Amino acid sequence: MHDGSRLDYEQNGYTIFRNVLDPALIAEAGRHIEWLMDRNPDVRPERLGNRFVGEDPFWLRMVSDPRLLDIAEQFIGPDIALFASHYLSKPPYDGQPVLWHQDGSYWPLDPMEVVSLWLAVDDSTPENGCMRVIPHTQHFDLQALQERKDVANVLNSGMDEGLVDESAAVDVVLAAGDVSIHHPNVIHGSNANHSPRRRCGLTIRYIPASTRIVSAEPWPSAFLLRGNPTPGVNQYLPLPRYEAERHMAFSGCETWAGA
Repeated sequence: MHDGSRLDYEQNGYTIFRNVLDPALIAEAGRHIEWLMDRNPDVRPERLGNRFVGEDPFWLRMVSDPRLLDIAEQFIGPDIALFASHYLSKPPYDGQPVLWHQDGSYWPLDPMEVVSLWLAVDDSTPENGCMRVIPHTQHFDLQALQERKDVANVLNSGMDEGLVDESAAVDVVLAAGDVSIHHPNVIHGSNANHSPRRRCGLTIRYIPASTRIVSAEPWPSAFLLRGNPTPGVNQYLPLPRYEAERHMAFSGCETWAGA
């Protein structure tokens, strides 16, 4: 694994770690996408999100991989919880764009201490709609969301594009198994996928156990993944058991920690 840089993250608002996960596990993640799509034909593949995480052993196995937690620990410390995760799979030819936005504008977190990992399940290039970042905008205040339905897009929203200097955008080009990390305030988005190649990434939002998920309802993806909870802050869910009749089989599923 080629390490990204905490200094690079602090200066630019994002950094990249190369060759984090092995090809066999990445192949299982690709199969997981197909499995989820087969079972949820009414959901666009860009929107396989949080509500599916809590009862899916393979998904929890992915986000609790020690190689990913080791990266997260560099940014948020040793007591690590999952806040959210989302497959953003842009199918060939009609994959939707993600309009310019700041992640933190969407999230009920107090304080806004969180690190986002974007794991490339496929090679991610400008041709198939890779993520684009406006460096140094992590210092911007979080902006109000604006509903956007004039163009089909993943979030149905964006930000005031008058605040975005698109000429400064950088393409975050990743090979399958690479991970990019970005700040909750950094402005980013991605173009539509009009290419013949799928572009799939798994977003993972890790928080320190001291960050509170502010929700009146039980949060569907709150799991303590490493270290110790902060008393009185969050209620964490138990890891789901693997059941052959309900879940996708994967390497080690019979002895996975949730069993």
